[in-house]
Amino acid sequence: MRFITFITVFLIVMAALNFYIYSRFLKKLSPAFSRYAAVIPIVLMIGNLFFMLDIVTGFIPDSPALYIVTSSFVGITFILFVVAVVYDLSITVSSKVPFDMERRKTIKIIFDVTMLIAALSYLLRGLSQGLKSPMVNPVSIKLDQFPIDRYSIVQLTDVHIGRTIRRDYIEGLVVQTNQLAPDLVVITGDLVDLPIEKIKQDLLPLAELDAPCYFILGNHEYFHGPEAILDFLRLLGIRPLLNDCVTIDHAQGRFNLLGINDQVGARLGMLAADIPRAYARVDPALPTIVLAHQPKTILQLDNYPCDLMLSGHTHGGQIFPFGLLVMMDQPYLAGLYRHAPDKQIFVSRGTGYWGPPIRLLSPSEISHIVLQPA
Repeated sequence: MRFITFITVFLIVMAALNFYIYSRFLKKLSPAFSRYAAVIPIVLMIGNLFFMLDIVTGFIPDSPALYIVTSSFVGITFILFVVAVVYDLSITVSSKVPFDMERRKTIKIIFDVTMLIAALSYLLRGLSQGLKSPMVNPVSIKLDQFPIDRYSIVQLTDVHIGRTIRRDYIEGLVVQTNQLAPDLVVITGDLVDLPIEKIKQDLLPLAELDAPCYFILGNHEYFHGPEAILDFLRLLGIRPLLNDCVTIDHAQGRFNLLGINDQVGARLGMLAADIPRAYARVDPALPTIVLAHQPKTILQLDNYPCDLMLSGHTHGGQIFPFGLLVMMDQPYLAGLYRHAPDKQIFVSRGTGYWGPPIRLLSPSEISHIVLQPA
């Protein structure tokens, strides 16, 4: 029922966005552009419907190119909606400015052309950033009482291995990660976006990571059989932290590394987050680094030690300004924040993408975190 509700709400929202795009932008363009304007939202809505049907049934052939096309309709709808809002506000304001009618017509044609070019540029920029290999994002963090100087962690998150992100992409990630020579690799959820039987070959390069690797569940793993995913990752030498804590030993000192299951588990009735259990094995004398997929998990840790939390989930908004909506659900969007005097949180923008291969002002990243004593 939750899934049906999500699909229904998604399609209603897409229909509303497309209607707004037509009525407040395309329909109001100069006649040279608006004559066939209705075709665009109709095509977009058909694409949105096909995207949802494919998620539910998988009826589209397993072709990365086809998936990119169908998923891109969602991104294009959002991009045109943003352009439509800007256009609508601009026209509303400019209508109050006194101009003679002939001059107003000329200005409107120029403005319409400018907005159409802006929409196309917005889309092409998003596609170019979405299809790029992830950049390395160096992050230096100082922690009170941390015993190790320049301890290196590579964080991979929200890779979404599935229809378009495949083995060659993962091979590239492994090469980039190994070149950074980290002491530790952490994967903070949403690694996969299909059942494990369909993507085993794509995951195999992860076995070539040179550093010890720990994994926590993201919300998407719960949709594709989390137990089977966890079993296969163990075969690759990746250790899941399921509401659990380990002590990381280093020549210069030790610290707690703790993993908390994703919050969606409680709603789905499996592998739910259990914070007291996760902290049961924590050594209170040591600094504690927490892995939790959703940033808002930190709001539940006021009474627990957490020197640093590493999270993902938000994609940094993925397509600007979608991040404004993300922040209605999550307290932090991307980057390093001080949540409390004794608590910091770093939120990665993600190493892949979900849905359309479009990123705008939020490029994918391999987070290279270097910890030092404060």
